[in-house]
Order: sequence, then structure tokens, then C-alpha cells
Amino acid sequence: MSQIPADTTDTNLIISLRQGNQTALSILYDRYGGLVYTLALKLLNRSDEAEDITQDIFLSFWKQDKFDPNRANLSSYLCLLTRSRSIDRLRRRQSEQKSLQRLQQNITPEAELPTPLDSLTLAEEQIIVRQSLSTLSEQQRQVLELSYYQNLSQSAIAAQINLPLGTVKTHMRQGLIKLRQLLQSQIG
Repeated sequence: MSQIPADTTDTNLIISLRQGNQTALSILYDRYGGLVYTLALKLLNRSDEAEDITQDIFLSFWKQDKFDPNRANLSSYLCLLTRSRSIDRLRRRQSEQKSLQRLQQNITPEAELPTPLDSLTLAEEQIIVRQSLSTLSEQQRQVLELSYYQNLSQSAIAAQINLPLGTVKTHMRQGLIKLRQLLQSQIG
């Protein structure tokens, strides 16, 4: 392989490359590799894919004799190739994502059925919780039931039972403290 001056024109580098001088490809890569990578990264938003595209562009440029320096400049040609391959990659990525989504929609996880022991334990715990709730004051019980069984926020509870928000918070806190003590003594 002969040495090529770094300031050799693109056309002369391409001629040299077509004659089998791989040093010409190295110089072209140094000149345009950053451009190709930056464009691919901007289009794909993934550095690993941009690296793959960059390598693919220069590999195909080396192996195929499709570029005519009389029709366009090399940077425009490489940008066009990069854009085209990046769009193909994006389409493939979208297609793979759609296929994965369809596959996930078709797979339904089997519902785990509780064992008889699990059902009995749950029923016993529910009885203990109901009994413990019944020992709370009416307002404490009401606030906790609205919060946990109807999934209402403290503000919504205050509006529904017509109490100030601070009072609702106090009832909830006191009710939870008393409920925790009762449940620890019965379950724990």
C-alpha cells in the first residue's frame, strides 16, 4: 500500500480506493466519519445504533462501486446514505416494538388462585380488622373507611362529611394509631 497525502482530494481518494488502496478508506473515514456518526445519532438518538450505521456506511462504500464523484460531492452522498439507513433502522425498531406489543397483548398471565389456607387466613384477618374498626370512634372509623375503601383523599373526605381538613387529618392519624395498637395485640 502506498502512502497518500492527507490533503488528497475526495475524487483521488476514491480512485485510489477503487484500485485497492485501503489507506484511502482510512483517510475518508477520518474526514467524514464524524459527520456520518453525528447525523445517525441525531436521527436515531442511540449511540450504539449510530456507531453501527457509521461502520455499515463505510463498509458498504468500500465494497460497492456505486458513488460517482462527477454527480455529487462525497459528503452529500454519505449524508444521504446515512439518512436512508437511519430511517430504515427507525422503521425496523418501530416494527419490532409493535410486534412486541402485540405479543404482550396476546399473553395473559394466569391468575393465581388462592389456596384454601390463604382464603381462610384472609377471612380471619378481615374479621379482626372489622372488629378493630368497630372499636374506633364513629368519625375515626368513617374517615378511615372513606380513605381506604373508597380511595378518597383527605380533602375529598373533608368535603364529603363537611369537616375541616385539619379535623379529618387528626381523626385519621388518631384512628390509625389506635387501629395499629389493636391489630398488633390481636395479630402480632
